[in-house]
Amino acid sequence: MSPEFESHKPFYARVGSGPVALVPRVNIQAFCESPETAESIQVAFADRRMARAHGTVVTGGIPAAVRLYQTQSTPNLLLVESDAPRDVLLADLASLADVCQPDTKVVVIGRLNDVILYRDLIRRGVSEYIVAPVTPLHLIEIISSLYRSEKAVPIGRVIAFVGAKGGVGSSTIAHNCAWQIARSVDVETTIIDLDLAYGTAALDFNLDASGGIIEAIAEPERVDALLLDRLLVRLGAKLSLLGGSGGVDKDFIIEAHAVEIILTALRATVPIIVVDVPNVWAPWVKFTLLHADQVVLTAEPELASLRNTRALADMLKAARPNDPPPTLVLNQVGVPKRPEIAGADFRKAVGVDVAAVIPFEPQNFGAALNNGKMLLDMVPRSKAVEVLRRLADDLSGEKPAKSATAGSSLIKKLLVLGKK
Repeated sequence: MSPEFESHKPFYARVGSGPVALVPRVNIQAFCESPETAESIQVAFADRRMARAHGTVVTGGIPAAVRLYQTQSTPNLLLVESDAPRDVLLADLASLADVCQPDTKVVVIGRLNDVILYRDLIRRGVSEYIVAPVTPLHLIEIISSLYRSEKAVPIGRVIAFVGAKGGVGSSTIAHNCAWQIARSVDVETTIIDLDLAYGTAALDFNLDASGGIIEAIAEPERVDALLLDRLLVRLGAKLSLLGGSGGVDKDFIIEAHAVEIILTALRATVPIIVVDVPNVWAPWVKFTLLHADQVVLTAEPELASLRNTRALADMLKAARPNDPPPTLVLNQVGVPKRPEIAGADFRKAVGVDVAAVIPFEPQNFGAALNNGKMLLDMVPRSKAVEVLRRLADDLSGEKPAKSATAGSSLIKKLLVLGKK
């Protein structure tokens, strides 16, 4: 490696291979030449994954960076854009190296799609070279990869379930999906029940209530992998629960930073984290939804659900422009004598496709709840279970550990149910 940027080591990351890691608390400065690149970087800096980092955007490219850092120290990460030809770019980078601190990482954004140039830049110590135009999410992936060890455990995915209103069955769907993911995909999965007073996770699994989540939220500064391992209740070979004791004999105060600490600690050790979010509105609820990797909105096909779902969906899409839209589930569809909003009309009004339509099966759902069993285990061949199984497999992002043995007739049923 040449002496230029000699502290930098090339890091090869498989961009797009999984959940994007949260960027740590680093100082980032970007020096752009084009308005399009500056705008993309500004959008990236506003993304939820960059919440802990501090980023600024300056115009002028590499020459502006060289002038500035002749009188002040360089940040943790430098993003520099250059439209210059190869020889000029290398000369500009040599000048930048003269004013760059040894521990500063440098990412170059250029217009030349040249593998020889890329290898030359890496040999000179540049951390990464990106061919413009750059998208915000791609940039975030590059930045997060620079601060993640090649041997680091892949970051866990957070899937937040929330109901458009109380009683729509969001918790039941969350618990069944987590159970299905742990069993079919064979990955460690943790349920977090954030309804401290009325949470039903323990009831759904026929367990004595435990106060693990209450202890973690009350003293977030103590939360680490070891404490969480002690607080988790094992539900199966690959499934665990971090729940509350339930009850209204005490007041519960939840702060957003406590939720952040718990989720960050779990991300390091658990591949799939299912968060059961209660139907209340508070800063920590908004924080949880905005910082989840995927949000599942459960609604009934009626007007109040439609109004609330649209409000939540609009908020999420506006605040999370680099994330997919929320996953919309219509539950309890087909209640006798109840006027209902058709799935197509619901989708059109909300602006989000309906991912799953779960039929009204009160006998099956009631029996599962009263017996402390998962619906997928108690009535594995019901129509509702078929939809839940498919939803869970889609949310997991993985193929089931064991291939399905059902015939083509079952596949046709699933396709029909999914289109309703």
